[in-house]
Amino acid sequence: MWRDLFSRILLISFISFLGLTANAQDQKIADSLKEIFENGKNDDALNILKHISRAETNPDSIIAYSDKLIEKAAEDSLASYHIFGYLQRGNGLKLKGNYPESLDSYFQAIKLAQRFEQNDEIPPLFISVADTYTNLKDYEAAENYYDDGILLFRKSNDSLHLASALSNSGEMQFFADNYSKALVRLEEAKKIFTLLDHQIGVAYSLGNIGMVYTRQHKYDLAKELLNDAIDILIKNEDLYPISVYERYLAEIYRSEGNIDQAFQHGRRSLKLATRYNLKDQISDANLMLFELHNKAGNLDSALFYHLNYIDIRDRIRNLEEIEKSGRIRRQFDLSQKQGELDISNEKRRTQKIVTIAALGIVFLIAMLTLGLYRRNNFIRKSNIILEREKNRSDHLLRNILPQETAKELKDFGKVKAKKFDSVSVLFADFKGFTLHAEHLSPEDLVKSIDYYFSKFDDIIDKYGIEKIKTLGDCYMCACGLPFPEENHAQKLILAAKEFLDFVRLAKIDNTDNTTRFDLRVGISSGPVVAGVVGKKKFAYDIWGDTVNIASRMEAASEVDKINISEDTYEQVKDDFNCTYRGEIHVKNKGMMKMYFVEGIECNLQDKDIESGLKVHTA
Repeated sequence: MWRDLFSRILLISFISFLGLTANAQDQKIADSLKEIFENGKNDDALNILKHISRAETNPDSIIAYSDKLIEKAAEDSLASYHIFGYLQRGNGLKLKGNYPESLDSYFQAIKLAQRFEQNDEIPPLFISVADTYTNLKDYEAAENYYDDGILLFRKSNDSLHLASALSNSGEMQFFADNYSKALVRLEEAKKIFTLLDHQIGVAYSLGNIGMVYTRQHKYDLAKELLNDAIDILIKNEDLYPISVYERYLAEIYRSEGNIDQAFQHGRRSLKLATRYNLKDQISDANLMLFELHNKAGNLDSALFYHLNYIDIRDRIRNLEEIEKSGRIRRQFDLSQKQGELDISNEKRRTQKIVTIAALGIVFLIAMLTLGLYRRNNFIRKSNIILEREKNRSDHLLRNILPQETAKELKDFGKVKAKKFDSVSVLFADFKGFTLHAEHLSPEDLVKSIDYYFSKFDDIIDKYGIEKIKTLGDCYMCACGLPFPEENHAQKLILAAKEFLDFVRLAKIDNTDNTTRFDLRVGISSGPVVAGVVGKKKFAYDIWGDTVNIASRMEAASEVDKINISEDTYEQVKDDFNCTYRGEIHVKNKGMMKMYFVEGIECNLQDKDIESGLKVHTA
């Protein structure tokens, strides 16, 4: 059985370091092989571990199975498996962004390959080291290892891997602003890919050369190459890099003064980047659209895209008002001290005047009394104003952060991250929002989102649920923090049902004839880590696998449905009627059980979900 899986892997993989060849990772294959390995029903553990580490998509799993392969290969004294284990361990660490340890694993593999004269293993290891140094922006070291690896590939007559190494080296030179060297490497890579009829490689080469020409202001050549690359990628259904190439086309047309074409390509870039959740490309596309709208005088649209660019993930209100209130309070303290000094001076002057002119004492006392009255009246009014500003700033802080977290931030100036063992996380997203948003003015778009999110805020307040953030048209909240909550999953589902009830009612009762949307909801339960990030714009956020799974539950949900994970189902199965959907593939997770919440069990009506809280039924 597993030998058939190996043949599938070999059809889709060439070598782990290559940026432009087919990706060897296939989670379904990895999961199947892991099941075989864990059951112990095999006589070739080394081969199974090798192919699990190659096909696995989760970096932690790659590292774990690579370590097992290294241990097993060391016991059996098999050099090629030992080397491959260190190579894959380095790849897993690189995916996690742990570049120093990644390099250490690659160098261990190189030492073993040199020691046991496994010369065919050395070139890809050199390229992997070079790729890692590129990520670290150590371009000098990267260039040295690329040159060594490319030289060895030339001697081995391995054309496909040579082309991929040349392409990676060309990209590094582009990042280092060495455009002439980049063109030499990319042109050679394109030539080899063309001879091999490797269409994806040709497309990447064309697109990357077009990017270089854009930087060199050779716009006609750049447009031709970028469009050719996009056409090839569309035919081969490899859409991920198109977002980058569309943004470069937008940059070209903007430079040429063709704003309409620039807008068209900028929007395509943002649409594709959003579709595939490419964060850097989303940010760059929003910046491009901001600059285009700003140049065209579309100030409202420019503001909209600029705000997205500033903080795509965290649309949190900034704390300028808090800082302003702090400045006012400090100024008031100074004014109070100055007032006290002024009063003291007035008294001394009065005493001197009394001794000099007894006849004018009544008049002077009257004037002093009047001055004191006015000053005290001013101080009293200032105190009222500053107290009101202090309350506003405290309210703003509590609105951004949970009360306990806000107090900790005010008391200590920072907040320690905390782990919560049992929390439920909800993601809600509007179907077709991006399509509708293209036809709405910025004012109408914000008005529509505020209409829904304001009601969602009211609903979660009723259930004691913590709002985390909004990301575009996505609403995220969690129950079970900052204080543990026994019935967090039940509360979150009840709130989700009210979300759906409100969305359905809004479509029926649409008296102002504004745009209405359909809603999808996803929920998962488990441990999370919560804390505050940033120094200037505080943001309370949560992290962990539970958050990722909740997001995937929303993505796999349907309109007007609440899709929950198996962990959530186990907590609420006695309280809600749920429909089992089966096992559905989830990105980076493999197959996961999912359930639709259909209704409320009768016994939930008698359960005390929260003191004084009325249970709502659909």
